[in-house]
Amino acid sequence: MNPLELRERHWHALYVRSRSEKKVLSQLEEMGIEAYLPLVTKVKQWSDRRKKIEEPLFKSYVFVRSNAKEYLPILNVYGVMRFVTFEHEAVVVPDNQIVAIKRFVDDYEHGEEFKMQNNEELKEGQMVRIINGPMKGLQGRLETIYNKRHLIVYIEVVGQYIPVHLSRAKVEPVIES
Repeated sequence: MNPLELRERHWHALYVRSRSEKKVLSQLEEMGIEAYLPLVTKVKQWSDRRKKIEEPLFKSYVFVRSNAKEYLPILNVYGVMRFVTFEHEAVVVPDNQIVAIKRFVDDYEHGEEFKMQNNEELKEGQMVRIINGPMKGLQGRLETIYNKRHLIVYIEVVGQYIPVHLSRAKVEPVIES
């Protein structure tokens, strides 16, 4: 590995202890390491009250922008279990996926909707591409169609599938060859 590769920073996913995502994020930030924990606000119902709570979008995962020199200090953070790896190498999460996650969280919070624009037939189970909005370019599997205008598409990020609620106008079928 050349010295430039040691200094170059890339996004990686960390697998962390259950319910310790916010603590890990805080510790990484205190160390001066850029980290990202996508949080979504949900309303929880108890027997006596309702409360808005921020929860991680991906349970037990925190994203970190790091280089090879920082791997060991990151692994020594309390609550960090391991880097998400493939063939013993930390998986690089492309910048566009991090941007898409940030936009998804923003859309989730603001309930963004678009008007229906295209009339191509879609079928549950087929691959679709997002063509409109902040996640433009990402592909996923169409899971559910509601009243011909609203869809749930599963997008793979870090080996997990997240359900994305979209209007029909945001997707087109992927032609598989």
